[in-house]
Amino acid sequence: MISQFFVLSQRGDNIVFRDYRGEVQKGSAETFFRKVKFWTEDGEGDAPPVFNVDGVNYFHVKVAGLLFVATSRANVSPSLVLELLQRIARVIKDYLGVLNEDSFRKNFVLVYELLDEVIDFGYVQTTSTEVLKSYVFNEPIVIDAARLPSLGPASIFMQGTTRMPGTAITKSVVSNEPGGRKREEIFVDVIEKISVTFNSSGFILTSEIDGTIQMKSYLTGNPEIRIALNDDLSIGASDYRGSGAVILDDCNFHESVPPDGEFPVMNYRMTQPFKPPFRINALIEETGSLKAEVTIKIRAEFNSSINANAVVVQMPLPTNTIRVNFELEPGAVGNTTDFKETNKRLEWGLKKVVGGSEHTLRAKLAFSQELHGNIMKEAGPLSMNFTIPMYNASKLQVKYLQIAKKSKTHNPYRWVRYVTQANSYVARL
Repeated sequence: MISQFFVLSQRGDNIVFRDYRGEVQKGSAETFFRKVKFWTEDGEGDAPPVFNVDGVNYFHVKVAGLLFVATSRANVSPSLVLELLQRIARVIKDYLGVLNEDSFRKNFVLVYELLDEVIDFGYVQTTSTEVLKSYVFNEPIVIDAARLPSLGPASIFMQGTTRMPGTAITKSVVSNEPGGRKREEIFVDVIEKISVTFNSSGFILTSEIDGTIQMKSYLTGNPEIRIALNDDLSIGASDYRGSGAVILDDCNFHESVPPDGEFPVMNYRMTQPFKPPFRINALIEETGSLKAEVTIKIRAEFNSSINANAVVVQMPLPTNTIRVNFELEPGAVGNTTDFKETNKRLEWGLKKVVGGSEHTLRAKLAFSQELHGNIMKEAGPLSMNFTIPMYNASKLQVKYLQIAKKSKTHNPYRWVRYVTQANSYVARL
């Protein structure tokens, strides 16, 4: 049971607000945003997803740069409310096509109609896009895809050698193509978030993959869908270790496939050894009483036909660091370097990294006073964020996607893309 639901922009503007029970004061949105913005309980970091202020429980998730918030005075399950917020965001995205402040403001009537059907007097009724189609009749105002920010190569879907831009999935599941016809197609994402920890010698200490096969369906009539994965796929412990074998630790499936809109078909986890996409080596050594030098090398371990995007390397530095001078390799293009003085952090950004390439950064540090301990203990660990389109470390593949045909002329479009992202990619010094 929730009392209020609201959506805030990054500036704290109230985009959508619905008070279901009248139990919480009207200024709750401002109270929440002030608490989140100036969170100081632990001195740094983001506010937790659940906290209490003056007897009011605040629950929030951040989706597409927007804050989805629920309040309650009751002792409700935090995981239930957080899941509800995620599902509300997904339903709204299904109807609007794209989730941002502009789409909310242009479709506020539709959004309020959805909220009134999803929640009644604070109690959840349904979060199914398919069920809501029977009760929600407002048509969405479509946002021009040309005005949306480009996602780069990570947004490309593939069907054999044919490519489709990622903006294809920004249309509403209830809108039609010009002429009143609905384009029959289905999009499949294989998204993997990898966690790897390297020791100071570059050996892997821990490695794990959290993966999701996600679909967005624009098919009519809820046809039967069959999806085929690798022939040599095993789940759980297995003695088979053939080349190319994919062994997942566990997985779970959506309870009813395929509902309309966007939904996860399968979630899986893998802790079997796999080849990490990047190797990282970092070295820091003192070069004088008030000086030190950091050397960071990264090597892309994937095929040269693949590029990694939005690569960012970060490294905490000793607290008495006052100045950093960076040295990049000759001819380096698309690199950015920065010293975040407030939190004493080195940051190195690479717009694009080609598979098989190696990149080096040297940084000369200046200190305000001599270090009292071992510099290796005061710096690091080094962390890395990246996105690699059309690559997955687990080697899990969608072999085919079969849709039950209603007629010989019924041949929906099928699109697949693979994306690998860093979840926790860390190298110790």
